[in-house]
Amino acid sequence: MLHEQLVSYLAEVEVAVRQLENDGYAERYEEEILTPERVNLRLRIRFVSGYLLEISEAVIISGSKLQTLGYRYHCQNGNQSLAFRYDDTPHFSDLVSFPHHKHLPDQVVAAVKPTLAQVIKEAVTLVRI
Repeated sequence: MLHEQLVSYLAEVEVAVRQLENDGYAERYEEEILTPERVNLRLRIRFVSGYLLEISEAVIISGSKLQTLGYRYHCQNGNQSLAFRYDDTPHFSDLVSFPHHKHLPDQVVAAVKPTLAQVIKEAVTLVRI
């Protein structure tokens, strides 16, 4: 049986995706349950404006806390140009938030890991401009 904190987390993600309403839809929604304490999540959200948000993360329960093993939240416009990407790939070691960072079209900046709800909200804000 899946750990209750993971059940709660996945329910929060589903709510955030459902709240897209007329802005977009989940083209792919995959919850890969590896153990009762580990889930891999892959989402592909297509926005009516042509933007695409791809989400990939591995989440575990460590002790009694939810912990992300790795993540990548990539958003691109309808021309397949980068809008933003958050990830924790261990490069850009000079950033204060290492290994967490955010790619923008013309730079990489320090960033803390956002929640999925924050990432989806950021993408929605972009597509409504």
